[in-house]
Amino acid sequence: MMRTRHLLRGSLRLLASAGLLFVFVFAAQPQLHAQTAAEVPVIDGAAGPCELQLTVTTIDDKPVYNAKVKVHIAYRFGGFHKLDLEAATSAEGKVKFVGLPSRVRRPPMEFQASKDQLTGVLTYDPATECQAKHNITLEQPKPSPAP
Repeated sequence: MMRTRHLLRGSLRLLASAGLLFVFVFAAQPQLHAQTAAEVPVIDGAAGPCELQLTVTTIDDKPVYNAKVKVHIAYRFGGFHKLDLEAATSAEGKVKFVGLPSRVRRPPMEFQASKDQLTGVLTYDPATECQAKHNITLEQPKPSPAP
């Protein structure tokens, strides 16, 4: 009889602690999602010490969500090392590139942003500004002149 009570108490304690763990885990999840939604996406090139934070906006200074930002980087001797990086912007229109090389072949680098029919370009030379924040304004592409 005594052994049965111990087993019953032990299993009740186990169930209670598992229930509390379940409540704490699922109660904390909405807070984690709220924090990650506001974070700036970070892309690490792992090629150097430089970093660039970009804010992509429309002509009327509204942030652009999920705009694609691309860059092609050739670096080191002869430009034999190459990186192609691409990232999408956050809800605030921000994206951060870290680990960029401080010297590139044929500077400046060209960051190309696009969303639907809108495009924008930013030139960036890490040799002159290693840590930088810039804006890219997206516009309709200009039609090419007819010959």
